[in-house]
Amino acid sequence: MKNIGILGSTGSIGVQALDVIRNNKEKFNVRVLATNQNIDLLVKQAEEFKPELLVVGKEELFDKLEHNTSHLNLRVEKGEEGLELASSFTNLDLLLISLVGFSGVLPTLNAVKNKIDVALANKEALVVAGSLLKKASELSGSKIIPVDSEHSAIFQSLLGENINKVKRLFLTASGGPFFGKNKSQLENVAPGDALKHPNWDMGSKITIDSATMMNKGLEVIEAYWLFDLPYDQIKVLIHPQSIVHSMVEFVDGTYKAELGTADMRRPIQFALTYPDRTNKAFSSLDLVDKKLEFHDPDLKNFPCLSLAYEAGTSGGSMPCVMNAVNEVAVEYFLKNKIKFLHIPEIIQKIMNKHELIETPSIEELYEIDEWSREKAMLEIKNLPVR
Repeated sequence: MKNIGILGSTGSIGVQALDVIRNNKEKFNVRVLATNQNIDLLVKQAEEFKPELLVVGKEELFDKLEHNTSHLNLRVEKGEEGLELASSFTNLDLLLISLVGFSGVLPTLNAVKNKIDVALANKEALVVAGSLLKKASELSGSKIIPVDSEHSAIFQSLLGENINKVKRLFLTASGGPFFGKNKSQLENVAPGDALKHPNWDMGSKITIDSATMMNKGLEVIEAYWLFDLPYDQIKVLIHPQSIVHSMVEFVDGTYKAELGTADMRRPIQFALTYPDRTNKAFSSLDLVDKKLEFHDPDLKNFPCLSLAYEAGTSGGSMPCVMNAVNEVAVEYFLKNKIKFLHIPEIIQKIMNKHELIETPSIEELYEIDEWSREKAMLEIKNLPVR
């Protein structure tokens, strides 16, 4: 039985992970659950799964959470100190990290340093601190198991293979809700339009990232750190059907791919049960009468993907800047304060202003993240009134 912790248990990935665990109760013991602010759902999860530790990110909600769980025999903590405890909790076998954005960086690094295997659903941890995480993983022996459907597909396709025999990795993308549209058509799209993903049910931030193609850009950088291949061997293909979740091309021209339904519980389940598989699967894929289409990404109308390649190849502190500015821009777009096309414009401007630090420490990354957010908000403030 694996001892499991979930940081971000009330979000989309966390809820689906608990559904996987619910269907495999004999395999898992949930010891830690954490949320940023949804304490009502967290209490229900605690009542069902009986963890030993609960953490709430927003400190002002601590007293309410403690009061609402007084009937349970567990410990309640808050804020960054609570997440630090959760990511180093005694005898954890696996920690699923599905926190949103930069908030996942330090807990991921902490877990790896404490020799806890990580099921990683937080792209930003590797995007921002890939070098630090890789070094920590090599020193501790902790495994980083990808949860994203694309990286899980590549991870599974590479099992038993020699990485030196890989020619290219292909990350597939649905294209999001605006596939095929040009800039004039994107000029006045509303947040509600961007949140209508054609295939996947995800949180709001990742859904907007999918619409701008930044999500795929983050995944390119993540793949760079996960699979030790240079950026010119990591490609993106638009695949509107979301059936092929990613592919590996080998030097002999052979392709290996993972196919399945658009259900995140499958890659979550694989990450939780790895290196084993369970026969308690979800809906099977029916390929009869299915079309598989692949297209090159439209970098002209969706420049966020190019910005991610630029940040990744620059290395050092640049991905941290790109990620922080993107988080701010997406937040303001969701509030209807900026336009959809402002997102890549703001990212490019702040990246151009940044003086690269080649090997930033975790402390420097926090400073760079803060600087980038301040510059992004100033840029937004100076935009013409909508």
